[in-house]
Amino acid sequence: MKEDIIKRFTSYVKVNTQSNDDNPGCPSTPGQLALGRQLVTELKALGMADVTMDANGYVMASLPSNTDKAVPTIGFMSHVDTATDFTGEGVNPQVIEKYDGKDIVLNKERGIILSPGTFPELKKYVGHMLITTDGTTLLGADDKSGISEIMTAMDYLLHHPEIKHGKVRVAFTPDEEIGRGPHKFDVAAFGAELAYTVDGGALGGLEYENFNAAEAKLFFSGSNVHPGSAKGKMVNSIKLAIDFQNRIPANEAPELTDGYEGFYHLLTFNGDVEQSKLVYIIRDFDKTKFAEKKSFVQETVKKLQKKYGEKSVVLELKDQYYNMKEKVEEHKEVVDVAYQALKNLDIEPQVLPIRGGTDGAQISYMGLPTPNLFTGGENFHGKFEYISVDNMVKATKTIVEIIRLFAETK
Repeated sequence: MKEDIIKRFTSYVKVNTQSNDDNPGCPSTPGQLALGRQLVTELKALGMADVTMDANGYVMASLPSNTDKAVPTIGFMSHVDTATDFTGEGVNPQVIEKYDGKDIVLNKERGIILSPGTFPELKKYVGHMLITTDGTTLLGADDKSGISEIMTAMDYLLHHPEIKHGKVRVAFTPDEEIGRGPHKFDVAAFGAELAYTVDGGALGGLEYENFNAAEAKLFFSGSNVHPGSAKGKMVNSIKLAIDFQNRIPANEAPELTDGYEGFYHLLTFNGDVEQSKLVYIIRDFDKTKFAEKKSFVQETVKKLQKKYGEKSVVLELKDQYYNMKEKVEEHKEVVDVAYQALKNLDIEPQVLPIRGGTDGAQISYMGLPTPNLFTGGENFHGKFEYISVDNMVKATKTIVEIIRLFAETK
């Protein structure tokens, strides 16, 4: 199983599948289609049924039931795209056979070191086989680890017919990293009654709470005049944007919050004297606090419009996804079975809120309850990303055990 996971994972991460928020198409980049086609070929070679990829890059397949019991159809999903935060071009994965607990030199020439001094969680992985970056790209474990684990689980079940199971559906989706993964996902065609995204981090993660999420784009208009004769005439849009940022509660930022605390996160700041643009994401687990944060942004814009003029600031505010908890709790079996699967494998469940979102958040509101499972990765979205192959094996076994339990308990 370990060798299969390594082979799949190191193959997938070499395909550049970074999504692109500036492209409205689906998928937003051609690399996602390339990996999708590769997965279709592999699924067919494994012997999976109903293998399809639609024009938007959504790959689906079935593992047929091998039992006469009436077992609910269970789904497993991962996304093919990687984050936009750091380059995914030319990923060169490095395999460390047995981590010794010391600094890992990712790139000697550039002096890039993955150190337990900076990342103390590395100490948990002494003795593990790790896969890291070479210090120049992200790794893509988010979420090509999930793809590798689902594919390997299906391979294992196809070669072990003594493990009884109901029908299993798998899906690999585009553009999760830019929030569009579920937008063209056909829940009816998928045909699952309960599902899981395999898109989490460290060992044992079982998540069914996530942020409520919104995006705020603010456009500031100024008036440029030669600075030598600008008195009473120039309006500097950059300063208007700074004025707005200075009104955001300083302690409600990602770097100062954890647990169930929400935040405002300034993603981008671009501009000149004439025009400036700020993009924020707004996050909170609590519906009321989420609404309050959005109202605060709207009221702050009104204050600036009153101060500088109505056309000086324009706000575009849109919701992105909601906390899946209320939808998943209506079908708590999907969490309970996963929890038992972890216990059966001597993995301590880590039932924690997701300080982010997964496709499962939106899909749960589309009528398919979809909590999230761990993959074994750490430090997603950057050059210090790495993953434990040992824990990828455990994630794969968790998928198999969930499938087995659903058939056993029915």
